[in-house]
Amino acid sequence: MTHIKITLTDGSIKDFPKGTTAYEIAKSIGKRLAEDAVAAKVNESIKDLDAPINEDASLHLITLESKGGLDCLRHSLAHLLAAAVMELWPDTKRTIGPPIENGFYYDFEFSKPITEEDLPKIEAKMREILPGWDKFERSEHTAAEAKKEYPNNPYKHELIYEFTKDGKKVSFYKSGNYTDLCKGGHLSSMKKVKPDAFKITHVAGAYWKGSEKNPMLTRIYAVAFPTKKELDDYLKQQEEAQKRDHRKIGKELDLFSFSEISPGSPFFHPKGAFMFIALQNFLRELYPSWGYQEVITPLIYGSDLWKTSGHWDHFREHMFEVEMDHKEAALKPMNCPSHILIFKTQTRSYRDLPIRIVDFAPLHRNELKGTLGGLMRVRKFSQDDCHVFCTPEQVKDEIKSLIKNATYVYKDVFGFDFRVELSTKPEKAMGDPKLWEIAENSLKKALEENGIKYKLNPREGAFYGPKIDFHIKDALGRSWQCGTEQLDFQQPQRFNVEYTGADNTGHTAVMLHRTVLGSIERFLGILIEHFAGKFPLWISPVQIRILTVADRFNGYANKLKEKFEEYNLRVEVDSRTESIGKKVREAQLEKVPLILTVGEKEENANTVAVRTLDGDVRFGIKADEFLEKVLNNIREKKIKVEI
Repeated sequence: MTHIKITLTDGSIKDFPKGTTAYEIAKSIGKRLAEDAVAAKVNESIKDLDAPINEDASLHLITLESKGGLDCLRHSLAHLLAAAVMELWPDTKRTIGPPIENGFYYDFEFSKPITEEDLPKIEAKMREILPGWDKFERSEHTAAEAKKEYPNNPYKHELIYEFTKDGKKVSFYKSGNYTDLCKGGHLSSMKKVKPDAFKITHVAGAYWKGSEKNPMLTRIYAVAFPTKKELDDYLKQQEEAQKRDHRKIGKELDLFSFSEISPGSPFFHPKGAFMFIALQNFLRELYPSWGYQEVITPLIYGSDLWKTSGHWDHFREHMFEVEMDHKEAALKPMNCPSHILIFKTQTRSYRDLPIRIVDFAPLHRNELKGTLGGLMRVRKFSQDDCHVFCTPEQVKDEIKSLIKNATYVYKDVFGFDFRVELSTKPEKAMGDPKLWEIAENSLKKALEENGIKYKLNPREGAFYGPKIDFHIKDALGRSWQCGTEQLDFQQPQRFNVEYTGADNTGHTAVMLHRTVLGSIERFLGILIEHFAGKFPLWISPVQIRILTVADRFNGYANKLKEKFEEYNLRVEVDSRTESIGKKVREAQLEKVPLILTVGEKEENANTVAVRTLDGDVRFGIKADEFLEKVLNNIREKKIKVEI
């Protein structure tokens, strides 16, 4: 009997007969492990537990609590969703149903449109079908056989053609009475699914394969978790997220708007523009100590530049093309080539390095209209986009400096916890393997020497170099990828970016792409939702509102306003003939951090009564004392107002 070698998660290697399944291997290790396992990762591919293993392989058994296990759960439920839809509307054309973060979706072409009102009916049908399902049975078919399963379904026929171009058969999976074309990656048993731990959430339009040239389909979204408690916790979080939605708060606070005249490009109103510029200026104050030099670069470049950089071949569909001097050109989607042009205007020595060039230039990317989402996904945006030109030996120190800078901005200024992920050389990589080794070791050492724990993503780096990404966690526990440090070997080679080394010969520079905030539009959206509109005082578009109890105190209120404005504070006076209670409520709804009330007592004593958004109320504070505390709060970039 032929045997194969299986490398287990702990590094041990064991022999098993060829054709042994992952379940049999799990059972040989322990009964409990076999019971908990829901799928297996075999040589980096997710496989069903009962799939035979016919060659030497690494094996990682997947439980329901892991991301891989959750993906299997959600993908299995996508089959159940499709089964329910096909029972309710048998003439529907099915397409694909993958797992996504927190859930899954399935795209359909219905003969008659469905609405949100149909969702409870679909969900009920799923629960009705579920008890009759258990294991997924796999079968293989030729292209001709597979197409017979889907008469008059061009979407499945297209997939079958793609999957069988090399002459291979395609796999089908059946559970209960439902069969579907599928590559696999399911639960070992649908009996592990809790019937009250999934929920259909909404429907949306989606183009087939994401292209506007293809038909519009109906996408049904759902969320799913191992337990009802996890589902309830998630739904509660989503309810809170809706209250914090930056689009809702942005409209309420008059920060920004959007128009169909320019989809995906925000119009920042005066208050929103202040916040946008305040973020830029906050960084500008830090740049001298970071060794950054800010530049201003053009927005339109001829196609020759993009052909040299590789974007014309690999990114053209996401670029806005224009004509310049009767030649092909495009709005820039990123700053790196323009910074290379600046670097190359002079002969550079190793003594000049590192050189750090930063740019807030507007960038334009032709994202699909259906993927746009407020400030989080836009077509026009600006980044704190820095490119560092350095020697390979300087990479580690550059990474250490970015970690220090990012830690200050995320934790000390905004109060975010963050985590780091390190992605290493992919299979299809460009550049000298020795440079890759130096770069990866530099990234690892820099993280470890700074005491930064990181998640390793093997073989998931960019094709031009390894990278680290910073993920911040907001008030609802959601993770957002913001900062990054990417090592690029390809563009310096393409553009012949060189410096003169100590040996007096030319050397190719290493180029690092880095940001801390990332897209400023997106970071502003994150701040709006994280703080629910109750911003730190230094970045609040209105810092102080002075309320008068009667018209005769308007003079004192305006005198205070003028004094505060001498220190560049943003102050409003509400002198309307409304009750103080109404004025306070409106100021609170508009999230004004400091609400002052002035009347006869305050005018006579040159004091103010202060109310914060947290409900802290203090009377009889001297105006000068109040001013000093406000200025100190702003200087120290405090997260909470302290008066």
